[in-house]
Amino acid sequence: MALSVPGYSPSFKRPPEIVRLRRRRSRSQKAAASSPLELREPTPRRAALAAGLLLRPFPAAAGRIGGPTAARRNPFARLDNRLRVAAEASDGLPRGQPEAPSSFSDTNQENDMLWEETLSERTTATELSQASHTSFSELDTPFSENTELPVDWSIKTRLLVTSSQPFTWADHLKAQEEAQGLVQHCRAIEVTLPQSIKDPKLSTELRCAFQQSLIYWLHPALSWLPLFPRIGADRKMAGKTIPWSNDETLQHILMSDWSVSFTSLYNLLKTKLCPYFYVCTYQFTVLFRAAGFAGSNVITALISPTTRGLREAMKNEGIEFSLPLIEENDQKKKAHGTSMGLEEEQAISDEDEEESFSWLEEMGVQDKIKKPDIHSIKLRKEKHEVQMDHRPESVVLVKGINTFTLLNFLINCKSLVATSGAQAGLPPTLLSPVAFRGATMQMLKARSINVKTQALSGYKDQFSMEITGPIMPHALHSMTMLLKSSQSGSFSAGLYPHEPTAVFNIRLPLDKEVVHKELTNCGLHPKTLEQLSQIPLLGKSPLRKVEMNDYMCNWRS
Repeated sequence: MALSVPGYSPSFKRPPEIVRLRRRRSRSQKAAASSPLELREPTPRRAALAAGLLLRPFPAAAGRIGGPTAARRNPFARLDNRLRVAAEASDGLPRGQPEAPSSFSDTNQENDMLWEETLSERTTATELSQASHTSFSELDTPFSENTELPVDWSIKTRLLVTSSQPFTWADHLKAQEEAQGLVQHCRAIEVTLPQSIKDPKLSTELRCAFQQSLIYWLHPALSWLPLFPRIGADRKMAGKTIPWSNDETLQHILMSDWSVSFTSLYNLLKTKLCPYFYVCTYQFTVLFRAAGFAGSNVITALISPTTRGLREAMKNEGIEFSLPLIEENDQKKKAHGTSMGLEEEQAISDEDEEESFSWLEEMGVQDKIKKPDIHSIKLRKEKHEVQMDHRPESVVLVKGINTFTLLNFLINCKSLVATSGAQAGLPPTLLSPVAFRGATMQMLKARSINVKTQALSGYKDQFSMEITGPIMPHALHSMTMLLKSSQSGSFSAGLYPHEPTAVFNIRLPLDKEVVHKELTNCGLHPKTLEQLSQIPLLGKSPLRKVEMNDYMCNWRS
C-alpha cells in the first residue's frame, strides 16, 4: 500500500532496517570500547584533570535570595568541551579567572611564519593561571635552582607574576612617589630594599623603586603606532595613519633624526655610559653591548635573524663577522669525528657528480640527460647558506672596531626601512635603559588582578600583576629584586619573550681578561650590573618560567 501512495520516496528506511543499523552501531561501539587504546581517557581531558582545568561554578554570593546553593552541571554539556570552554573563559576574564595564555605563546603575535617551526618544537606548558594546580615536576623541562637567575638578553613582551600576597603596593602611586621614581632613574640613584617588607603598601621606598624600574627610553616615539615589536607587526599597524608613506621629504627628516639618535647611543656605549641597546627593524634585531659584557672586552653586536643577502652586503662593506652557532656545530662535529668541513664536503659532492656523468657517457645516454648549468651548480653550493636564513642559527656576531663599521652600514642601508606596507618609511626602533639624544621616556604598563582560584578546601585568593611592553634585561632583574622584598621571597612568574631575540643568550668566545669596573657609571644598579656581567648560559632558550620560594629561585627555559 505504501508504494501506491503518491510522493512516496523509496529511500525511506523501513523499521527492520533501522533496527539493523542500530545493532551494527552498538557492536562497533563495543568493539571500540574493548580496545586498550580507547580505555584510557582522552589526552585533552586527562591533561585538564591533571591541571585542574575542569570548570566548576563559584559558590553563590552571600546575601542572595535563598542563600548559597550548589550549582548543578549542565546536563546538555559535553565533557570534551570543557577544556575549550576554559580556554574561551580565560580571554574575557569571567568569574574572576585571570588572563593567562600558554607560557610559550606570544600575546603580541610578533612571531610570523619565520619562527613557527621553532615554536612548534617546544612543548606547550600549563597556563600560568592554573600554575597552583600543577606541580613543576609534571612539566617536561626540569627547573634549575639557584639563589640568582641566569642572565637573559632576550626582550620580554609580557611578565605575569602570581603570589599569595597582594600587589596593592603597585597601584595608584602618589604624585610625589611618581616624581621621586623619575628622579631616581634619571640620576641613577641606587636603592637598596630590605630582604622583607612587613607592609609593602605603606613603603614609599618600594613604590618609588617600582616606578623607577618601569622606565625605558625609546626613539622614535609615535603614540598612535606600536613601535615594539617590529617583526611581524604589519597587522597591528594596518589602518594606522602614516603621513610619511608617500612624502620623501618627511622620510628623510625621520631618518636624519634617527641617525643622530643611533650615533648618540653608540657613543654612550663606547664610553661605557650605556650598558647596551637594541635596534629593532622590521626584518631583524641588533643587540649592541658595551665592553665587559658576555665575557668580551670589546664592544659586541649580535644580529638575528639574518639572510644571505644581508650577510653578503655586510661582507661587501668590509664588516668582519662570524656565525657563532654554525661554528660551534662544526667544532662539535669535528671533535666527534663525524663530519668534515664544508669545502671538503662540497669537493666530494662535485667529484661524485663528475663520476655520475662519466658513467652516463659509458652507457651512451649522456645526451638524453640534461646536465645542470652554472647557475644551478652555484645555487646548490649556496644551499647550506640559504637554509639557515630567518632561523636562530643565522645569528651574526660583530666585534670591536667592526661594530663602528656596522653602525655606518645600518645608517646607509636602504633595506633597513620598509618601502611598502604598514611600516613603510618608518625608521627602526631604538630601545635603551638610559637616556640618549632624541629619546623619549616611556613607561611599562603594569596592572594588578585579584581573583579566586580553586583549592582543595574551596577557593582561595590569588593575586597577580601583569607588566607589558619591551621588558629589557635590566628591568627584569630589577623587578625580580623588588618582588623578592615585597612578596617575602615567594612568587611565581611567567615570562613571554620576543622570540627573535632569544638567540642573544648564546655563549660567545671568551676573552682572557674582562674588566667590569669601568661600567659602574652605566646607569645600572650594582647588583643588576653584576648579574648582566655573567657569562650567558641559556643558549637559544630564554627564561620562560621563574618561581621563588624562601628566596631560592627555580627557573625553566
